[in-house]
Amino acid sequence: MEQDAGLISIIVPVYNAGAYIRETISMVAAQTYGNWELLLVDDGSEDDSREKIRESMESGDARIRLIEKQQNEGAARARNTGIEASKGRYVAFLDADDLWMPDKLEKELAFMKEKQAAFVFTAYEFGDEDAKRTGKVVNVPPSLTYFKALSRTVIFTTTVMLDTERTGRELIRMPEVKSEDTATWWKILKNGFTAYGLNEVLAVYRRPARSLSSNKLEAIRRIWNLYRKQEKLSLWYSVYNLFFWAVRATMRRL
Repeated sequence: MEQDAGLISIIVPVYNAGAYIRETISMVAAQTYGNWELLLVDDGSEDDSREKIRESMESGDARIRLIEKQQNEGAARARNTGIEASKGRYVAFLDADDLWMPDKLEKELAFMKEKQAAFVFTAYEFGDEDAKRTGKVVNVPPSLTYFKALSRTVIFTTTVMLDTERTGRELIRMPEVKSEDTATWWKILKNGFTAYGLNEVLAVYRRPARSLSSNKLEAIRRIWNLYRKQEKLSLWYSVYNLFFWAVRATMRRL
């Protein structure tokens, strides 16, 4: 498939996102950078997500595309479906319930070109369940290599942009494991790329009002399994990275 050299393909997995999807589409349409395509991959939603997407498409904006999957297969497969269907040189990921600043694409693409980078990400701010900004900002380092990234999951999927002319599309496909996004970033970095961080808040992470200890334990299980099963790290190197990961994860949420 021939790529559009300036086109940004925005990939959004959609599953029962009817409460947010109109806002998501409007937010992308309001971006100051206009050369994009929005790939909404409906992953077998059981609510009114598809209907709301179709209603939004009635505006006639050909940049908005709905890809319908007949059954729920998870975020990794949904994103991979979007990657396969994308036409742009650049790929940006967005979760259906998160928000972007209006100049997110414009600023991030300019930053990517300035750094001559294949992989960039930005700072973000936590929002409540209504996406109201809380003032809690996650700052990002200027750059991350594979070994540095193992002990910090600071790369937030909704802030990532990739240059597929540099990485190719196969490398950015997500494995079907829990925390598939983190596993993907590590895979890209392990292949010799550096991720560059733009320390400016260009996204809001909508976080529902819940703080169950089971969620924290699940996060620990996921990162541990990535260390041991996905990355094949030694026991002691896994413990080392897990310790610093836990400290940084706790600091981000204080």
